[in-house]
Amino acid sequence: MEKLVNDFSFGLFFWQIILFVLLLLLLRKFAWKPILNAVNDREDGIKDALAAAENAKKEMQNVTADSEKLLKEARAEREAMLKEAREIKDKMISDSKEQAKIEGDKMIKQAQAAIESEKKSAVADIKNQVAELSIDIAEKVIKEQLANKDKQLKLVDDMLGDIKLN
Repeated sequence: MEKLVNDFSFGLFFWQIILFVLLLLLLRKFAWKPILNAVNDREDGIKDALAAAENAKKEMQNVTADSEKLLKEARAEREAMLKEAREIKDKMISDSKEQAKIEGDKMIKQAQAAIESEKKSAVADIKNQVAELSIDIAEKVIKEQLANKDKQLKLVDDMLGDIKLN
């Protein structure tokens, strides 16, 4: 837990929040609205079918024994339509949820890859800057050491002493 607190990055947290909100907006626009519209259209169709079936039932009550047979057939057909409508609605919802999940996972993986790439780029940039600073510092130190002839001779003597000792 303490490691999580120490390694917490506000920038990464900010971008993850932005990506999550973007994902929710995309899902709302491209997944939920079409699903709800399709379900509502289907529900209206079912209501219309039910209303038509009720009208047919009223007409059949006024008819003879043959109309009773037709009424039974209409009821069976209505039940079949309702069952089919429920199955289609459930299938559409489950397919849409699955597709939305797949798309969400894909977007998350792409975002993670982009974050990792940016992180590697930043680390490489920092390494290059450290190397340049190190070279600049070494250059300044050597210029300072070699600016004076006495210091140059002392540096050469020290180096020769080091070589003999090794």
